[in-house]
Amino acid sequence: MQSLSNRAKKLEKKPMNFSERMYLPAIFQGLSITMRHFFKKKATIKYPEETRPMSAVWRGLHVLKRDEKGRERCTACGLCAVACPAEAITMVAGERKRGEENLYREEKYAISYEINMLRCIFCGLCEEACPKAAIFLQNDKVAPARYERDEFIYGKDRLVEPMPIQNL
Repeated sequence: MQSLSNRAKKLEKKPMNFSERMYLPAIFQGLSITMRHFFKKKATIKYPEETRPMSAVWRGLHVLKRDEKGRERCTACGLCAVACPAEAITMVAGERKRGEENLYREEKYAISYEINMLRCIFCGLCEEACPKAAIFLQNDKVAPARYERDEFIYGKDRLVEPMPIQNL
């Protein structure tokens, strides 16, 4: 069958000489590439001792912030869960009881707040959506490696920043 464009290219089979038949040029070309890579600067680092410089806009682990009086800022409005494209955030809202005014900022608070770190894509949309600046992505902490899947579901016990120490 003839091609429609009539632009068929005829190839000539050029005979190989002795060194080409022994594949010597190809072997030397491969060795030269190997030697070039051998003397290049290494891309790997010795991780625990050395760390790579992080970008200024890098986002790490989540933290639920407290206000200046040590109360939780989160009011369980659910905007962070709605903004999360990976649907990694779940929460249950509740009303604060009498005597818990020093623990929670508003009348409504998150009874449980969970982030599934296996689903999270660390995009920062939850941080942008929060009207109370309660959730924050730290730029100095990386999610640690774990062996079990359920260890990647972070609850309030891991997310809420510790209570500030009060000077007496």
